[in-house]
Amino acid sequence: MIYPWQADLWNRLQAGRGRLPHALLLVGPQGLGKRRFAEVLAQGLLCEQPAADGFPCGQCVSCAWVAAGTHPDLRLLVPESEAEEAPNEAEAEPVSAAKPKKASSQIRIEQVRALTDFASLGTHRGGFRVILADPAEAMNAYTANALLKLLEEPNPSTLFLMISHSPRRLLATIRSRCQTIDLPRPDPAAATAWLRQQTGAADVAGVLAFCGGMPLAAQTLAGADASACREQFVAAVQDPGRSDPLRVAALWEGWCKRKPEAGFAVSLAMLADWLQKWVFDLALWKSAGHVMFHPGQERAIERLVAGVAFANLAACYNELLRIKRIAEHPLNPRLFLEDMLLRYGRAVAAGGTVDG
Repeated sequence: MIYPWQADLWNRLQAGRGRLPHALLLVGPQGLGKRRFAEVLAQGLLCEQPAADGFPCGQCVSCAWVAAGTHPDLRLLVPESEAEEAPNEAEAEPVSAAKPKKASSQIRIEQVRALTDFASLGTHRGGFRVILADPAEAMNAYTANALLKLLEEPNPSTLFLMISHSPRRLLATIRSRCQTIDLPRPDPAAATAWLRQQTGAADVAGVLAFCGGMPLAAQTLAGADASACREQFVAAVQDPGRSDPLRVAALWEGWCKRKPEAGFAVSLAMLADWLQKWVFDLALWKSAGHVMFHPGQERAIERLVAGVAFANLAACYNELLRIKRIAEHPLNPRLFLEDMLLRYGRAVAAGGTVDG
């Protein structure tokens, strides 16, 4: 159901089940299990025979509808690209047969407007009506303002469950109308035990450190294919003087093009994030003499940064922040990777500089 590190939060919410606000904002880094927690909470609220601890029974009509994704009192508000079902043919815009329209990575304003009738009508089962938005920051200003109107005039039986990895990107007016719940991070021992049980990975501590202690993110990277990719990644960036950036960019582009059955597939945004973590550790070692994301690589990092100015590493890190924002929509993936690697190479070259 929920993850072990969420049990205390679950019990606190269930203690106030009859006094829930009209909107909860569940916040925390990716990889904590916020989505599963929200889904179980929604199912528990819609369940007609919940257990004493608030968990859904899994047997009633409402639970069956939730499991099938057809509950009339539950709506998911997710980016079009993440929706499990394609738009209704009658509502979809005509698309060229030669070049299909790419699904949006944002929650569209039409999706929010479609909730107006849903939020104003009576519930089908006489209980809660739940709207689950994930991630809430995947809305532009127009979509967010449309949602704000629903939040400003809440129906007593409607609960908004908003999930956010980056709550600062939400409108302040939306945040002010939600009760913010910080999902707890698992302690290292609990996270290690859970990940070892789930994956049996050899380097559980290493992959957890790389993922900032986030167990679900670590679970994704604990497989053999993902571990091989990370090892090759680190080998390329720990000795950039001997790595041909064009060859490395071609290798990484191949990873991005993999189909699921062909091995672990990464994205440009993931590679930018990996490089950002590596540069962060270079800067951290330069300034404080330790690393956060790459335990076991201290000697290689020490050699690499020996003649590098801290200002270069800080500038490279900031460049990667900017680059990561366009990773979802690059004009040319290969050029994106080549540019990223060349900038990194200049940053770590002794006496080199980072240009914009």
